[in-house]
Amino acid sequence: MRRPCHEPAEFRALDRRYRTGPGTSRRTGSRTRPADRFTDRPADRITDRPADPSGNRSAKEFTNRLRYRTGSRWHHCPVTFARAAPDAYPTGRPVQVVAHRGASEDVPEHTLAAYRKAIEDGADALECDVRLTADGHLVCVHDWRVNRTSNGRGAVSSLELADLAALDFGSWRGQHADPETPERDLLSAETRIPLIAETATTAESADTEDEDERSRVLTLRRLLELLADTDRRVELAIETKHPTRWAGQVEERLLELLRRFGLDRAAGGEPSRVRVMSFSSRSLRRVRLAAPDLPTVFLMQYVSPRHRDGRLPAGVGIAGPSMRIVRANPAYVARLHQAGHPVHVWTVDDPADVELCVRLGVDAIITNRPKQVLAQLGRGPGGAPRVR
Repeated sequence: MRRPCHEPAEFRALDRRYRTGPGTSRRTGSRTRPADRFTDRPADRITDRPADPSGNRSAKEFTNRLRYRTGSRWHHCPVTFARAAPDAYPTGRPVQVVAHRGASEDVPEHTLAAYRKAIEDGADALECDVRLTADGHLVCVHDWRVNRTSNGRGAVSSLELADLAALDFGSWRGQHADPETPERDLLSAETRIPLIAETATTAESADTEDEDERSRVLTLRRLLELLADTDRRVELAIETKHPTRWAGQVEERLLELLRRFGLDRAAGGEPSRVRVMSFSSRSLRRVRLAAPDLPTVFLMQYVSPRHRDGRLPAGVGIAGPSMRIVRANPAYVARLHQAGHPVHVWTVDDPADVELCVRLGVDAIITNRPKQVLAQLGRGPGGAPRVR
């Protein structure tokens, strides 16, 4: 017996148009034309799979067929179709500029010097990634291994804080930051890559403290101390990296540290200065259960069919789509706003992308170039702030 089709009517109609339009083989439903008019992508970058004539494909299958490839994995892929950009969202509030891993275009990422410079440049908020070391310390490191951003080797979760403190995290300077992607950290302790103890002796410097700020591993505790010493309100967006061998211990240690600084709840009539971000809805659920006052941000590389109308996982208040999603699907920002969700977009470095975000009315721009973005928004000396 033929199973009933549970695809949304919109998807079924698009599927029929896709399989029977010009350049399509009606016998197999396969596309032969050089470009696809529904995705505006070359046909050779669409999954080459014949359509199922029974019409029983799920919405997820249909979405996957319309996605385009970037290398060997799907990244930031649109699942809704590009429409004309809507008018700016009329809230009248300045767009928040968030320094991605500090002022990471000018200073090595995730170093104390990078965050000091971001604050000096006028960033409204800072962004950091946290990982748990083998001895239970939260450190600000993006990759699951230290290979790219230091002169050592090994997984962060298999190294102790003392091991990380012996490394130079400024030696990689000059490379671009890795894309913001969820990293896998699922190796067992026995299969961890061992630390190679071949750290070169650091040359004596006239300003050792400044050199340390540019090259030493940064703990989350030290970053929170910097935030507390700032003479103006600067917010902090903390991303938990998942999946990881530590599972819920990351959130547990994070909330414990935030409680010590009194940052796990709203204070003085203002919302908390800290928000927690993750690609993992399970991680955000743990945070919401333990600290209901902490804002949570659901980061997205792609939009699942169930969320294309602007909904987010239960309990999540803020949407965090990639810039590629926003660029390909500008109307998605309006749908998120209509559903009551602020929109924080990452990573926005190109001036044209900044302008698009302003026109769409996004609430926060996460960028490696906070000084340049602030200048573009008129937030420099004598400039009136751009509003949404």
